[in-house]
Amino acid sequence: MFRPMYDWVLRMAHHRHALRSLAGVSFAESSFFPIPPDVMMVPMVLARRDQAYLIAGVCTAASVIGGIFGYAIGYFLTEFAHQVLEFFRHNAFEDFTRAYNEYGWAIILAKGLTPIPYKLVTIASGLSHYPLGLFIMLSVITRGARFFIIAALLKRYGAPVQAFIEKRLNLFAWGFLLLLIGGFAAIALL
Repeated sequence: MFRPMYDWVLRMAHHRHALRSLAGVSFAESSFFPIPPDVMMVPMVLARRDQAYLIAGVCTAASVIGGIFGYAIGYFLTEFAHQVLEFFRHNAFEDFTRAYNEYGWAIILAKGLTPIPYKLVTIASGLSHYPLGLFIMLSVITRGARFFIIAALLKRYGAPVQAFIEKRLNLFAWGFLLLLIGGFAAIALL
């Protein structure tokens, strides 16, 4: 079921616009798009291991820039979010802002490494008016770590990893979808 999509992404990895497409997906994922860039980055690195760090760099830079856009979305929706939260509980927005500004650094670093949608962190950072400079610095650290670790592992162990993934492609794809859905469900319940 997932084989045609996987083969298409591998073919696209050699396309002259592959890095731009990856940048677009990475940017969008950090602010509004539901699919993480790993879906495109992993096959690209597997297809072009000699460019693993360039691919990770593009993914990181676009993700951070997209994160700034997500931050702006949250920042400009602050009044709306305040009214919505106040409808459910008095001082809810102030409690959220206080907690996020105290623990935001840990949230940004932890969530940036996980498959939980990063856009939730970027928008929440803007909503709480978390310091923008600190947000950008933490985003570079966490997103860079995530993408460069993946790139380094795939560059080093690419052939066996690719064979392993291709042999179990459906299992990996369904597992990834479950993780993605689980991430959204966990956020909804919290």
